[in-house]
Amino acid sequence: MLGLGGVIGAGLFVGSGGGIAVAGPGIVVSYLLAGALAMLVMRMLGEMSAAMPASGSFSVHAERALGRWAGFSVGWLYWFLLVVVLAVEATGAAKIAHGWLPDVPQWGWVLLFMVVFTASNLTAVRNFGEFEFWFAALKVLAIVAFLVLSGLAVFGVLPDTDPVGLANLTGRGGFLPHGWEGVVSGVLAVVFAFGGLEVVTIAAAESDDPARSVARAVRSAVWRILFFYIGSMLVIVTLLPWDSFVPGESPYVAVLDSIGVAGAGQIMNVVVFVALLSALNANLYGSSRMVFSLAERNEAPQGLLKVSGGGVPRRAVLASVSFGFVSVLLNLLWPETIFLYMLNAVGAVLLFVWALIAVSQLRLRRKIERAAPQTLVLKMWGFPYLTWAALAGMAAVLVLMVRDDGARPQVLWSAGATALVLAVAGARELRARRA
Repeated sequence: MLGLGGVIGAGLFVGSGGGIAVAGPGIVVSYLLAGALAMLVMRMLGEMSAAMPASGSFSVHAERALGRWAGFSVGWLYWFLLVVVLAVEATGAAKIAHGWLPDVPQWGWVLLFMVVFTASNLTAVRNFGEFEFWFAALKVLAIVAFLVLSGLAVFGVLPDTDPVGLANLTGRGGFLPHGWEGVVSGVLAVVFAFGGLEVVTIAAAESDDPARSVARAVRSAVWRILFFYIGSMLVIVTLLPWDSFVPGESPYVAVLDSIGVAGAGQIMNVVVFVALLSALNANLYGSSRMVFSLAERNEAPQGLLKVSGGGVPRRAVLASVSFGFVSVLLNLLWPETIFLYMLNAVGAVLLFVWALIAVSQLRLRRKIERAAPQTLVLKMWGFPYLTWAALAGMAAVLVLMVRDDGARPQVLWSAGATALVLAVAGARELRARRA
């Protein structure tokens, strides 16, 4: 449920409209390609995490595979990504809540969300799990209900509906109205919607049986998410003409409106609101555990290692939530523009993290086979060929982002952040060698 909750968010419910606009019905293929890339990354990460469970997950794996500089770099990059994204999610949820109760300013909602989820994450780990379970359950229930209703509408079973056939898939320019270039642009629009699955392997380290838990979670969550994502897109583009969707508006709302579901817009607003708070909760958890792991390896201040009686690294939680509280001030000063700037700052960091996961798996697989082959309970498919294919896919997405005027700033900002972290890591290595 943590895997499902961490990845099913506004990127699917709202952002998918932009992908449909550029790919048409071919968005189904775009999601297949992007999902395949995410699935390969998670399989690699699952292999390493099942063999060597650690709360720092891929940061620990990178250190073991490539050296301290790699563990330091990927750990701090991912922490930076999560703390910015949780502030973005708080801002997005605040925009929705402000629409419901306009008398409460947007910054006031952000402050409320940050206080509530900070308090939740400062208590026992079980409380975080309870929150996230019910958040994820609501999102899964919403998607299942959507798939059932939409599927019935496709076959004309619902009242006042007729079977739609394949007209919307093959008409208006065909299944690929913008050709394969449109499909590729669709991949660029949707690939980051799969970010968040990584938190599963971080959480597994705090379970009773880490190796078994991570293997089971990786096997099940990825397939279910692919089913939800691709199933949703398939019924959406089957029911309505692809060129009727407006980027920035939820295609789910358009479909529910078309089949006569009363109050579809508000229903989906509630689902997106819950999705954003769920992702905020999961990212706060993941970021606190990542910086705690860095502190354990002397890559972050040692004061972050203090743990409560309930097993919660409270100082790590407070350090991770600090930027969320800073975003309260940012929302007060620039409520209309801060959302875009924060997204640009971390736009491509996820790809850099995924790339280091792949490189780490290439190195560690051979070491594990020699030292402890019995721990390889979850193996990467087609090793090493599919690992190299995944790396090629990530490189291709980065090239596409550089060529795209809208995505280029994200690559440049993210590359700048990555270069800064690598420079600090290099300086630390030099100082350690001189000492």
